[in-house]
Amino acid sequence: MEYHALKELWLCRVRQFYREPEAVFWTYVFPLIMIVGLGIAFRNRPAERIAVDVVKSDGSADAMAALSPPVADGFDVEVRRRIDCRERLRLGKTSIVVDVTDEGYVYRYDPTRPESVSARARVDDALQRAAGRTDPVAASDHLVMEPGSRYIDFLVPGLLGMNLMGGGLWGIGYVTVDMRVRKLLKRLVASPMRRSDFLLSLVGGRLIFTVPEVAVVLGAGVLLFDIMITGRVASVMAVALLGACSFSGIGLLVACRARRLETVTGLMNVIMLPMWLLSGIFFSYERFPAWLHPFIKALPLTQLNDALRAVILEGESLPSQWFALLYLTVMGTGCFCLALRWFRWN
Repeated sequence: MEYHALKELWLCRVRQFYREPEAVFWTYVFPLIMIVGLGIAFRNRPAERIAVDVVKSDGSADAMAALSPPVADGFDVEVRRRIDCRERLRLGKTSIVVDVTDEGYVYRYDPTRPESVSARARVDDALQRAAGRTDPVAASDHLVMEPGSRYIDFLVPGLLGMNLMGGGLWGIGYVTVDMRVRKLLKRLVASPMRRSDFLLSLVGGRLIFTVPEVAVVLGAGVLLFDIMITGRVASVMAVALLGACSFSGIGLLVACRARRLETVTGLMNVIMLPMWLLSGIFFSYERFPAWLHPFIKALPLTQLNDALRAVILEGESLPSQWFALLYLTVMGTGCFCLALRWFRWN
């Protein structure tokens, strides 16, 4: 009877999910839109050309020739009046203004704009080389453009981790409180099942939805952007399923006693906001100060994202990620046990 009750609850959860177009959209379609949009926005592109304005003077023609092909490349150079150059620099229409004087070149640029600082270095190098400067030591470039080093390669595992977190919290926490608000949980009390059957059915249903979710996210990355999955697919799926279980336990704990949708929504936002900002979804958490790293690594999404990137991008095995997997297991199991103890039907 207990197994039958759990099976029927699983089937009920699956049917409930696929009868809600909004849930299907946020679980499968929204991550795909994010991958396509961010992948196109941050795709690998040739270096942008630098807009350079040269103040009109007796030596402006020589400066323009030194910054134009075949002497140099990568610059869009225009000779303009001094007042026009200053106005364009103020409005950000040009990166740097070159003023040719009797003493040499004067560069006018905004030091707070990174593109202007870079433009100053490249323009000065081009002008000095045109004047005859040579390097004392020969140097050459070896360009590396391989899958795994691009932004989209870093982004896709982070989006997968974010989606697993959102599915565990919103897909379980919000749904559970919504059922409590609509008095559906009180009806389930009368059915022949235990409290653990109901909670396990929510977690089991979430795991069922995780498999196509991982396939959609990683499949889009592979097919659209040539992402290379260097680890075993089974290892990737194992990490994703464990992450889904962990966040499902957190979602159950958040919703175990909340009686209002506003309450559970606020609690979930408090939990998810630090992980959205700090856990390395869109950029590495190494950018934050070192004293903040222990707190960041204590967040479950950080451990999940690190494990996903290690398996997907670096080809690491599951045993090498034992700490992250153990952390997620302890977090999910502990939250589930607390939710089982404190859960109420009304």
